[in-house]
Amino acid sequence: MTKALYRVEVTDNFLVRLDATETFLAETAAGVADDNLLAGLRRAVVPNLARFPLMGRRYLDQPPQSVEGLERLSKLPAGAADSLRVYLHDDYLMLYSVMNEVVYLLSIRHHRQMSFDFSGFWPA
Repeated sequence: MTKALYRVEVTDNFLVRLDATETFLAETAAGVADDNLLAGLRRAVVPNLARFPLMGRRYLDQPPQSVEGLERLSKLPAGAADSLRVYLHDDYLMLYSVMNEVVYLLSIRHHRQMSFDFSGFWPA
């Protein structure tokens, strides 16, 4: 007996982060990587998560240690943090959640994207 596939849904935040990643890649002259990203999402990420939704590591295996990160976790609905998982694909890190046989893609970043806005801190 074959287990039914999970449905994979993309959140608005994932689309915003995907646009930011595409902009980052365009600015770093890595346009080919942008094409590879979209193809990889279609070819590998979505099918893999549909078949093996728990394949990514649990987000809380390495919980945030900053006050800000812990504060954000505390504001999630009860049990929501336990459903968070991290998936690594090529040069990309994705955050997703699994609930009720649905995989929700929440966020994506290229490994070279900085999490800090240094140009905003130190304008030229």
